[in-house]
Amino acid sequence: MIQTPSKNQALIERRHKVVPRGVSQVHPIVIERAEGGKIWDVDGKEYLDWFGGIGVLNVGHNHPKVVAAVEKQLRRYLHTCFPGVAYEPYIELAERITATAPIGGEKKAFFINTGVEATENAIKIARAYTNRPGVIAFRGSFHGRTLMGMTLTGKSNPYRQNFGPFAPEVYHAPYPSEYHGVDTRKALEGLHEVFDTQIQPERVAAIIIEPQLGEGGFTPAPKPFLKALRSLTQKHGIVFIDDEVQTGIGRTGKFWAIEHAEVEPDLICFAKSIGGGMPIGGVLGKAEIMDAPLVGGLGSTFGGNPLSCAAALAVLDIFEEENLLEKAQKLGEVLHEGFRQIQARFPQTVGDVRGLGPMIAMELVKDPSSKSPDPQLANRLLEIAREKGLLLFKAGMHANVIRCLVPLVVSEEEARKGLAILEASLEQALGEAS
Repeated sequence: MIQTPSKNQALIERRHKVVPRGVSQVHPIVIERAEGGKIWDVDGKEYLDWFGGIGVLNVGHNHPKVVAAVEKQLRRYLHTCFPGVAYEPYIELAERITATAPIGGEKKAFFINTGVEATENAIKIARAYTNRPGVIAFRGSFHGRTLMGMTLTGKSNPYRQNFGPFAPEVYHAPYPSEYHGVDTRKALEGLHEVFDTQIQPERVAAIIIEPQLGEGGFTPAPKPFLKALRSLTQKHGIVFIDDEVQTGIGRTGKFWAIEHAEVEPDLICFAKSIGGGMPIGGVLGKAEIMDAPLVGGLGSTFGGNPLSCAAALAVLDIFEEENLLEKAQKLGEVLHEGFRQIQARFPQTVGDVRGLGPMIAMELVKDPSSKSPDPQLANRLLEIAREKGLLLFKAGMHANVIRCLVPLVVSEEEARKGLAILEASLEQALGEAS
């Protein structure tokens, strides 16, 4: 008897015929609908969503206030191109997003479509302001898939492949990771080695850093390191760019992750969750620096489109009206407790648990003493968890880090249910391997 393929299988087969292999897909399912922290596939199966559109859905899927704001704007106008004809939602969003920034004095912001456009434009602004060419990023970082984004990114596989040559005048320093033997002192020594051997600080326009690595493995930069970095950039007139594309908009329990370190950046790149599911990114920062490019130097046909601005304004309302930062902090406590309990149960496998607030991850290893990565176990864990109704996502230089990007709106009960599935899935994966 020939078995009819499921709706998921049929659609995935169609996908493979028309979508290039370079567009990856972690979970072989096709979504039918979503709400809050859950999605349902086309075969009707329910899943807890712990990857949240890769950090896009801090306010959850289809938040009613976001949907209502987009529907209201939809009936007014869809597009004008802001550099041609301005509109109030863009202006209001710039006013409100700059008010959230941990930056003193006058601030300005402008909007584009994605996170990598934000990092690209931040580099442009810094070079225009300093009239210098050099940029320093960090090993393990991820800043996007355009030419400059790939160049900034400190992770070769799969992002760089054979896509070079890359943009000039970009250098990489070690990112601090105490678990892997690079503390604040060693990281700073590595940065000074870049100054000594590759580019003098007087020729560096910007240093760009994620306050907690995203793709690189969810490693937070220590507070002393970020403070030392801020002092160094001020000493040499270097623009300090804080890449908050994944860490921002409440993901770590603060609106901006850099707030944990009590450090004031010059520029902040943001995207992902500010749109509540709609595509929008931007750069905000000190007005003097933001004004460095001449008229026409910044812009985008669709950047800060009216629908996305309306959605972003609704996201800011949700944070204020629903005390979402407070909820995020409580969620972080639940997740840290759960991850630590799993580590205590499987100490030979869960080498490290780390992260700021609800932006948390566990690193899977074959041996805790050597810290050798176990990407095969991570792959199997994702498969088993999916079968049990939990969608997870990986990260790390060796794809052996299980990261959590669960929407901040989920209940404690739902979070604990996800933790139980995660623990049971890891137990099953280890049982199969033994």
